[in-house]
Amino acid sequence: MAPAAEFPVSQTAPEPLLPRVVCVHRRRRDAPRVWTLELQTAGEPQPPFAAGQFNMLTAFGVGEVPISFSGDPAAPQRLVHTVRAVGAVSEALVRLEAGAPLGVRGPYGKGWPLEAADGRDVLLVAGGLGLAPLRPALYQLLAQRERHGRITLLYGTRSPRDILFRRELAAWGTRGDLALEVTVDHATTPWQGHVGVVTALIAHARFDPQRTLALLCGPEIMMRFTAEALCAAGVAPEAIHLSMERSMKCGVGTCGHCQFGGFLLCRDGPVLPYALLRAPLRVREL
Repeated sequence: MAPAAEFPVSQTAPEPLLPRVVCVHRRRRDAPRVWTLELQTAGEPQPPFAAGQFNMLTAFGVGEVPISFSGDPAAPQRLVHTVRAVGAVSEALVRLEAGAPLGVRGPYGKGWPLEAADGRDVLLVAGGLGLAPLRPALYQLLAQRERHGRITLLYGTRSPRDILFRRELAAWGTRGDLALEVTVDHATTPWQGHVGVVTALIAHARFDPQRTLALLCGPEIMMRFTAEALCAAGVAPEAIHLSMERSMKCGVGTCGHCQFGGFLLCRDGPVLPYALLRAPLRVREL
């Protein structure tokens, strides 16, 4: 593992564990139990963030959780986070109405290595809510479209009603410079798209494995099988990057809650190359 000095911690305030108070500007329901929150402050400038980083969001009186950015890095003044209600804190966050206060710490972590995408094909593979952390990367790639080869987004989710960002997906699907394939685990009519796991979509994707950068985000088992399928197709493990999720508490690499093998994912990740993750991902219950 690389020494900690190679993974700088982003600290945007004198006290990194003290949240800034922001307010909900608007919220939108994207899927069952999934809401996108757009946050604003009272004139305080927001620190810039990189695609793939995360904030710690506080529901006052309830707790704090890590949530990846899902907005455009070119508009850092708009803090956008997509949240699935799966526990007490996330349930409290998605219930916040416009004008309600919440706490924000960050940005933290290591984002997608988009500087390595120049001149290469880029393959983004998302499973379920994993589309949200990949959305900022896609914004950035499309804003600099002339710098890249083929760009392909493969997205899989449980059912048609669970598909996120429907309007954007429809718009992206009409672009001539982006290949998009969507699959669901199960569906009934009127769904006319793919049915099956997202790894099956790799056969539909056109990319040069020798010059492809792959970005994966979703359930851990989905990322593991997708990474193995890409390796089998000739993509180097060093060119495949996964966004890992563990229970992050401090966000600055001190509490140890997010330890995964030799990594503290809030500091060394959440984005890491598959070359470093391949062995620990094979350890049961790590």
